[in-house]
Amino acid sequence: MRSAPRLLAFALSIFVLNSQHAARGQVNVIGGQTSVLLDTDTLSTAASLDLSSVSADVIAPGSLGAASVAFGITPRSAATLPTDFSYAPNNFPAGGSFAGKIEHQGSVFFNADAVEVGDFTIGFDGARVGTLGGAASGFFVESNAGIAAILFDISVTSLPSPPSETSLEIAADLLVSPEFGQFLFDNSLSTTNLAGADVGDALVEAIAIPEPGAWCLAAIGAVALAWRRGRRL
Repeated sequence: MRSAPRLLAFALSIFVLNSQHAARGQVNVIGGQTSVLLDTDTLSTAASLDLSSVSADVIAPGSLGAASVAFGITPRSAATLPTDFSYAPNNFPAGGSFAGKIEHQGSVFFNADAVEVGDFTIGFDGARVGTLGGAASGFFVESNAGIAAILFDISVTSLPSPPSETSLEIAADLLVSPEFGQFLFDNSLSTTNLAGADVGDALVEAIAIPEPGAWCLAAIGAVALAWRRGRRL
């Protein structure tokens, strides 16, 4: 068993090297929350949507003040709508520095609970970049409960803290999407297509962990195998 200290030292060196690799490579979002502060006055007067309630799994208040709410980010192991977003801390949000979607749980209800939107997806579509007069970042918010549609285009206003291998924060304005604007107009909830109207703020506060490189996983496996063989000798 004299080799045990050497194996332990080797495993520790792998961990350190992998952490350094993660800083240069991708990290995975595994949880957190996204806070939303809606402009309820604008939604009521312009879109005939009066906030009535939220589902039990919605967090209140959120991180944007007493009137805000927050939606939990689903884990990567979730049975439905698992989050699979990954990003490179050193150059996010440059093109090619991220992939996947951030999924959420929880619903919001309007008009005496007759209208539901919820279980939101934050995704990205390169074709949306620069639309809505240049304000759209390409990120969008899609509802998967009740009204199944893209509700908002996201206009990123800032990154409150630098992206790291353990966290990602994105501050943004919520702009009515062309799809939702058309839905509101077609259903006589608005007198004009409200596409591009700013109806709220959002703050993504995601928790992340480094994505282990394939070489690291292989090396750890080799250490484990050597350890088991050593114990049998």
